[in-house]
Amino acid sequence: MAKKGNRVQVILECTEQKGSGVPGMSRYITTKNKRNTTERIELKKYNKFMKKVTVHKEIK
Repeated sequence: MAKKGNRVQVILECTEQKGSGVPGMSRYITTKNKRNTTERIELKKYNKFMKKVTVHKEIK
C-alpha cells in the first residue's frame, strides 16, 4: 500500500522583476516537503526576461 506523500508542488516567482517594469513574469514550479519546510522558500533562479540570476519566492 502506498503512503500519502508530504511533498507538495509550489510556484516560485521572481521578486526583482515586479518593480523593474520588464514585461513578462519568471515563474518556476518545484516541490517541497511540507512537514520539514513549513515556511515559504526562497531560491536563486535564472530569469530569462532580465537575463540574470534573481531571487524567486514561493507564492500561494
